[in-house]
Amino acid sequence: MKMKLIYPRWPKLDRQTEFHLPPHGPVVFAATVPPEVALEFTDENLEPIDFSGAVDLVAISTMLTAQLPRAFEIAREFRERGIPVIFGGISTMLHAEEVAQHADTVFLGETEGRFAQVIEDFQKGQLKKVYDYMNSPPEISLVGTARREILNRELYNYRGVQMLDLVHASRGCKFDCFPCCTGFLGGKKFRPRPIDQVIEEMEAIRNNRLFIVDNSLAQDRQWLKDLFTAMAPLKKKWVSHPILDDDEILKLAADAGAWYVYQAVFDTSDVIRNRIRRLKEHGIGIEGTIILGTDDQSEDDIKRLVDFLLEVELDVAEFTILTPFMHSPIRRQLEKEGRILSNDWSRYTADKVVFQPKKMTPDKLQELYYYAWDTFYAGGGHQLKMGELFKQVIRREMEDGTYHRYNPKRRRTFAKNQESSVQ
Repeated sequence: MKMKLIYPRWPKLDRQTEFHLPPHGPVVFAATVPPEVALEFTDENLEPIDFSGAVDLVAISTMLTAQLPRAFEIAREFRERGIPVIFGGISTMLHAEEVAQHADTVFLGETEGRFAQVIEDFQKGQLKKVYDYMNSPPEISLVGTARREILNRELYNYRGVQMLDLVHASRGCKFDCFPCCTGFLGGKKFRPRPIDQVIEEMEAIRNNRLFIVDNSLAQDRQWLKDLFTAMAPLKKKWVSHPILDDDEILKLAADAGAWYVYQAVFDTSDVIRNRIRRLKEHGIGIEGTIILGTDDQSEDDIKRLVDFLLEVELDVAEFTILTPFMHSPIRRQLEKEGRILSNDWSRYTADKVVFQPKKMTPDKLQELYYYAWDTFYAGGGHQLKMGELFKQVIRREMEDGTYHRYNPKRRRTFAKNQESSVQ
């Protein structure tokens, strides 16, 4: 049996440097596909889809809402050729009813221990319209090492620099933050993977640079201590979402290779200022994730926030416009207040205004989005600031002997100097 797995392209964030990380959802899903199924993967962000190849089943993995319009086009093309299509992934779960109109079947929830049944049903001609495992996660120990061999590794670099590999050590999140859908998707209970399994997976990744994509590394202090202690001997360098703001934990994280953290910056308070300071004191960089357009922000507030980011010398900033994704707390509020302006999912890229702000017009918020990017990066641009972060990690890798300039899988060759050769 042949199955094609597709990750649809989507419009990238305006003003941000375009680079491509190896996708996480598809490789995690691929690990749950029975080994007797021949699996072919296409990341449409980097390579074209072959619609003509012989295939029995197409699986479309969607992470972002903005992928859905293109995913529906892809599904229609294959279904018109008589090839059944199954959808899964984060935005499939967020838009299940709509997605079902474009699919032969929809998988909702986590696939560990469950996808073999889908294949069996397909082979019997009994494929169900929906496989619904929402609110019923599998035993976390079933989560195995992601199947990264399906990736075309050569595609995931930026100007010759290998991009980070994604890995996760836990699922679920006990923090129900207003713009986030995680409570709906993975549940509001913290579900840590067994640490020995996490370490085994990290060891198996050839890349020395990782992105730990857990929603938060601030949910269980003892588990963090155990995890970071176990990670330290690997000498990996890694990026993550927020780490528990605790000096002992931050030191352990730094010793375990913490490179930089995606830190939400939502105001100019001393709490945020001190958190940034403590990260810097432990040698951990900060990429601020800044949402523009919250109900408490006026035009002056946003301009003061940008000034604050420059004052605290944030390494990198990623500005986004508040976006009311389905099943997020903010979506429920804005729907109740009649403030949703658009349900065109191709505009849900977090760089376009799709709701009515409270303290300004939509056009003014859009203008301030560009103001924030242009003002923060006036001295050098996003590429240069990211380059500084990479220079930091290269220095650290050189210090501990883990730096590899060349692809270790590719044999190095050198032209011979005939004049000085020994006869």
